[in-house]
Amino acid sequence: MSVVSIPIVNRNYQMGCEDGQEGRLIELGRMVDARARQILDKIGPLPEASLLATLCIVLVDEIQNKNQKPEVTEEDLREILARIREIKHKMSV
Repeated sequence: MSVVSIPIVNRNYQMGCEDGQEGRLIELGRMVDARARQILDKIGPLPEASLLATLCIVLVDEIQNKNQKPEVTEEDLREILARIREIKHKMSV
C-alpha cells in the first residue's frame, strides 16, 4: 500500500492507495482541488468542514445529472426518422 499527499485548497491530505494507483489518485485529487477552488471563487471563503460538505453535494449532484438519461422528445424522434430516410434514399441511388 502506498501513501500519497493530495493538495486540496492549500492543504495536503495523506491518502492510502494500492500500489500502482498513485498517479490516478493524484489526478483525482487535482480534479477535486479544481472543483473546490471553483466553488470558493463563486461563494467566497468557507470553513473547511463547510467546503467539504458543499463540495460533496456539488459532486454528487453532478454525478447524478450525468447518469440521468436525457428525455427523447417527439421532435427528436422525427429528426432521427428523417435522417434514417435520408440515409436510406442515398443508399438506394
